[in-house]
Amino acid sequence: MKKYIILPIFIVMLCVTAKAQRLSYVDSEYILKHIPEYSSAQKQLNASAQKWQSDIDAKFVEVEKMRKDFQADRVLLTDDMKKKREAAISEKEKETNDMQQQKFGYEGELYKEKLRLIKPIQDKVAKAVEEYANSESIDMVVDKSTVTLLFARPNFDATNQVIVKLGYKPGTFAK
Repeated sequence: MKKYIILPIFIVMLCVTAKAQRLSYVDSEYILKHIPEYSSAQKQLNASAQKWQSDIDAKFVEVEKMRKDFQADRVLLTDDMKKKREAAISEKEKETNDMQQQKFGYEGELYKEKLRLIKPIQDKVAKAVEEYANSESIDMVVDKSTVTLLFARPNFDATNQVIVKLGYKPGTFAK
């Protein structure tokens, strides 16, 4: 009778341990710091953003100058001339706001440029993470930089293994 009770309990315990998932985590920000292409892509994005921003700022300065000039000349202008100047100012301001939206807005040029430059690198990292997980029989890999991780044992950190899978040397940056 004892055999019949112990055997099912043993089988249940074996099934439960067989179902245990293996977990690991990586720090994607740390990984990306090890990829030279990512740094150059970030510099290129920043340069484009600064150029676009300076162009937009210059246009806003123009709009402000047009407003000040209009205010100074307002008393000398006829109603028709006032309307034309106000329309010109509004048009210039709208044009500048549209340019700002085109460059920095949702799915603007900065977003598209970021996709073009950064997405291939992120895909490369994701592939390396997947290869690592498959080679080590890891069931789940969590990104430490995007998930609030309150505690993690260092032995679950797979960041350096992913960096090695990418073909780079780990440990050149401080975590």
